[in-house]
Amino acid sequence: MASETLVHSADPVDQHLVTVLQGKFEVAPEDIRPAATLEDLGLDSLAAVELYVTLQEQWQVPLDDSEANIGLTVQQVRDTVHRLRADSAGQGGTA
Repeated sequence: MASETLVHSADPVDQHLVTVLQGKFEVAPEDIRPAATLEDLGLDSLAAVELYVTLQEQWQVPLDDSEANIGLTVQQVRDTVHRLRADSAGQGGTA
């Protein structure tokens, strides 16, 4: 359900996304919902790029920080990380 927060998700990508958004960007946990945009969470364009760089470093996936923008939803960020991790695993990378 789109209104649910990600705080209690068992998915490791969700858990890390919540940790980064809370710790680095001081986003309230109840605000971290799949349908929320990065702008809804109070991130500006520089923070969106920083989020992408942080996730790229954590997951060793080729996130293109030029695609990071405040209009992206949390769901879109999650989906991108999941897709890139799957691509990386399929190419013999670590995931």
